[in-house]
Amino acid sequence: MSNSHSAYCGYRDYLVLETLLDIQKPITEQHDELLFVVVHQSHELWFKELLHELDALQVTLSKADSGPALRTLRRARAIFRALTAQIDVLETMTSEQFDTFRDQLVGSGFYSAQFREIEVVLGRRDGTAAEHFPENSPERARIRARADEPTLFDAFLAYLDAKGYAPHDLPSALHGLHSDDGVVEQICQGLVDLDQAFQEWQYRHVVLVQRVIGNKIGTGGTSGAEFLRKAIFTPSFPALWHIRHGEK
Repeated sequence: MSNSHSAYCGYRDYLVLETLLDIQKPITEQHDELLFVVVHQSHELWFKELLHELDALQVTLSKADSGPALRTLRRARAIFRALTAQIDVLETMTSEQFDTFRDQLVGSGFYSAQFREIEVVLGRRDGTAAEHFPENSPERARIRARADEPTLFDAFLAYLDAKGYAPHDLPSALHGLHSDDGVVEQICQGLVDLDQAFQEWQYRHVVLVQRVIGNKIGTGGTSGAEFLRKAIFTPSFPALWHIRHGEK
């Protein structure tokens, strides 16, 4: 066997390409549906990686390990930017093109369990994230398990405590770390950057939905753009934003 053939087989087998490239299953013959499937499957892969990184970030923050935490924050933010960039590709599809297969779709990104897990890790604890999935389903179980764990902000508070900033007096602690302008302040800024990237991705998603379906009922029976609009501009770490306005 030649080296090139061996390398090709290694690449193919390591990435399980035969399976990966066989799981795009459009349900119509419309040309643009494959793009819709590929982008959403790509989102799910990035969601998997993002959860992996957020889990690591919580561990490093809890250990007050600043260097790895900063690197992971940068990577998580870059993933949100990659997700946002994929919306540029979806925007090449017109509303008329989407309408050629939209009525055949039975679900939407609203029902992404991994996205709901991300929301919970970032701090959404209103108890509704799991309700969109069937009782006793693995998706509901995963989301509920996440809800029983500390949030990413809880890990940040533990980090502040380890670094000598009293988290029980958070406004004073945040003012102090910004004045110190050191690595702890960089961690704080990294969390704000991550929060902003998340909101920007959500905003672009709303604009995309508004552009493609307007005010119609969303795919799979959701309330479409109106539902998504309510979800954005709500920061995951409000305390880190309030300090910029002198709020407590």
